[in-house]
Amino acid sequence: MIIKMISLILGGGAGTRLYPLTQQRSKPAVPIGGKYRLIDIPISNCLNSGVRRIFVLTQFNSASLNQHIKNTYHFDHFSTGFVDILAAEQRVGSEQWFQGTADAVRQSMRHLVNQDYDYLLILSGDQLYQMDFERMARYHVNTGADLTIATTPVSAREATGFGIMKVDQDGLIGSFIEKPSMDELPEWASEVSEENQNKGRHYLASMGIYIFSRKAIFKLFKENPEAMDFGKEIIPAAIEGGFKVASFEYNGYWEDIGTIRSFFEANISLTDSLPAFNLYDNRRPIYTRARMLPPSKFFGTVFRKVLVAEGCIIHAERIERSVIGIRSRIGEYTVIANTFVMGNDYFQRLEEITDEGQIPIGIGKHCIIENCIVDKNCRIGDNVVIRGSLDLPNEETDTYAIVDGIVVLKKSAIIPSGSRIGG
Repeated sequence: MIIKMISLILGGGAGTRLYPLTQQRSKPAVPIGGKYRLIDIPISNCLNSGVRRIFVLTQFNSASLNQHIKNTYHFDHFSTGFVDILAAEQRVGSEQWFQGTADAVRQSMRHLVNQDYDYLLILSGDQLYQMDFERMARYHVNTGADLTIATTPVSAREATGFGIMKVDQDGLIGSFIEKPSMDELPEWASEVSEENQNKGRHYLASMGIYIFSRKAIFKLFKENPEAMDFGKEIIPAAIEGGFKVASFEYNGYWEDIGTIRSFFEANISLTDSLPAFNLYDNRRPIYTRARMLPPSKFFGTVFRKVLVAEGCIIHAERIERSVIGIRSRIGEYTVIANTFVMGNDYFQRLEEITDEGQIPIGIGKHCIIENCIVDKNCRIGDNVVIRGSLDLPNEETDTYAIVDGIVVLKKSAIIPSGSRIGG
């Protein structure tokens, strides 16, 4: 059975909780894992699942995201596949930009009139997971559902931050509540596996991944013309309106990259011996832009649990539990720990590096950098100490911000030699 399905990936709004990483880019364009962007995750999941018609809906700070997609995802002339951008636009009859997740999809539906599809897969552009959407689509078809929502088992402590589904023994969703309080939780427990029960995961949270049957989504939009959001309005309307809404339970790794802390921990966890998110999978690779960079060079550095991308030149004394991004340059005697260095967008010429009038791009000599995120193209001088700590209060300057104890150097920040930041 051929399942005709199109994917719409939501590019996200202002991404204020990931600020300052979203100061100059949208959330899906934020670098991750040293060489990827967040948008590469949902697109790769689609391609690995046989979904090859993909639209990315963009609005806020979208220039770098648009450029990345344009430079990365190309299909041959004999394929019907594509990854296209649908930018928010004013038009006759409406001068409004996207007002929410449902509104973004509603406004984009007119661009699908020439596409042959029976199902619509709607994804977020800022989550970290590996999922087989073909399996989810077959589950949707076999249950005869109008809407299938991917759900993940969570504990009571986690449940208060998600939309929680009440799922019966047949896998159908009978009710839904958005971010319930601890007092409300007991009545929202669902049928879960014995393994999840033993782990205290009695609740099924929405992952923000939906499959709509074509007729169902048109009917829901027609009956709810003012609805702006899927979680708050469309899903409750579908359940209350008699639509068949199914839960597709997913038990693998899934991380909603919503805050600086979750983003930082997701990246650092990639350095684990057996990380929950597997970058080394022949069957489900993560695709990104092929940059044709030279191999990285190391000069006596001691590495412990480190990911290093291509094109790096590293003289550091020691690097521990860190991710070092593309084209990074790190000077002699420098120590880096628990840090995500995003790298650089270009190589400097030798005369620029040796110019005594300016600090070169990269990290200088005799530096100590811990619990930090170093955004792209930063210039850090010699003898600089940057230490993040949970004891530090949140603050922001022109060149860095401290968020949840993590020091985040802003893109293209210049940190003079001898500077001290953090604890």
